[in-house]
Amino acid sequence: MKSLAEAKKFLADNQVKYILAQFVDIHGVAKVKSVPARHLEDILTAGAGFAGGAIWGMGIAPNGPDYMAVGDLSTLSLIPWQPGYARIICDGHVNGTPYNHDSRVVLKKQIDRLSEHGWTLYTGLEPEFSLLKKDEQGNIHPFDDTDTLQKPCYDYKGITRQSAFLEKLTASLIEAGLDVYQIDHEDANGQFEINYTYADCLKSADDYIMFKMAASEIANQMGMICSFMPKPFSNRPGNGMHMHMSIGDGKKSLFHDDSDKTGHGLSKLAYHFMAGILAHAPALTALAAPTVNSYKRLVVGRSLTGATWAPAYISYGNNNRSTMVRIPYGRLELRLPDGASNPYLTTAAVIAAGLDGVKRELSAGPGTADNLYDYSPAQLKQHGIGILPQNLNEAIRAFEEDSVIREALGSSLSEEFIMLKDMEWVEYMRHVSDWEIKRYAEFF
Repeated sequence: MKSLAEAKKFLADNQVKYILAQFVDIHGVAKVKSVPARHLEDILTAGAGFAGGAIWGMGIAPNGPDYMAVGDLSTLSLIPWQPGYARIICDGHVNGTPYNHDSRVVLKKQIDRLSEHGWTLYTGLEPEFSLLKKDEQGNIHPFDDTDTLQKPCYDYKGITRQSAFLEKLTASLIEAGLDVYQIDHEDANGQFEINYTYADCLKSADDYIMFKMAASEIANQMGMICSFMPKPFSNRPGNGMHMHMSIGDGKKSLFHDDSDKTGHGLSKLAYHFMAGILAHAPALTALAAPTVNSYKRLVVGRSLTGATWAPAYISYGNNNRSTMVRIPYGRLELRLPDGASNPYLTTAAVIAAGLDGVKRELSAGPGTADNLYDYSPAQLKQHGIGILPQNLNEAIRAFEEDSVIREALGSSLSEEFIMLKDMEWVEYMRHVSDWEIKRYAEFF
């Protein structure tokens, strides 16, 4: 919507009774207040008020100021699966100014750095998700009991038997303004991916949150669990959020260069930007793979289906899905992020890393066409290919030591993130798993 009058007419024409003033917490989880439609102007001015201390990662104590979610009028859209409701995306404000703990505000600051060069980062996010159910013992299984193939990727039966959910989700996303163009069954049982058209990186992050809201609630309405958990099954590929990217100047892609002698179709700018991402990969991992479970996905080696489809190596290659950065001709695909990542913070960190590579004119070094899942540790060392952090603690320590990525988030938000993730790691390390009980209870 371009004007308040246009927005009011849109709400009236679509019989919208309530508007969800929506933002995300530090984990990228959608948070809302429901506001009667007649109070739209309140959301656009003072904002919807929240107790900041009740929200993960806002750094506000119980005796601190309110967190005010101020609506971005251009994002007003229907919630098709929830008749009578619309959503407006908000930026966090505290004491009348944009708040530096708000994820969308953080990303906007990095976008401003690109704008100083006349650049726009375009991203296409690819959400993978699992359709699950729980048995009486609380264990999870693919919702479709017949989805049992050892290698189920693109399986006709697998996608057809979930067509009711996929069609309803697709129709809802299209009505909400996302241009869905492909749907497929992925390489794990019960796993799917829906692709929609790329956009500027702020809209892409906004759209990704809408996608998760829609998928989760439509699945719930149909008796399913839609999970974005990075690795729900130990012997199957996990759920990624691959990020395709290019930089444009409003007229053309500045990453695309047909004269590239390597055949990658990349410009010098693209190579420097990619080199920055590779240089800061360990710290980026903390944001792109932010949970204990994420590192069950980023493992060295193969899976039952033949590949994990997730990167474990700091590397790039021409259309090489075993590398951290795949190059589909003329653009980059970062394969590191997973379904648990906060798209705003991850994108902000990618911009900061890329701009550091551009500023310092870093070299990405040679790419690889080899299947890195087949490489031995000796071969990786021989080719100078580093391994990504293999657990959350390693990643957080890398984040802690990387001033470029920390500065992109801001010192206070970075400290909040480190504190929360350290707590998560300690809780995980104290947990005694079923695997340990079975292995050690009567072992000694």
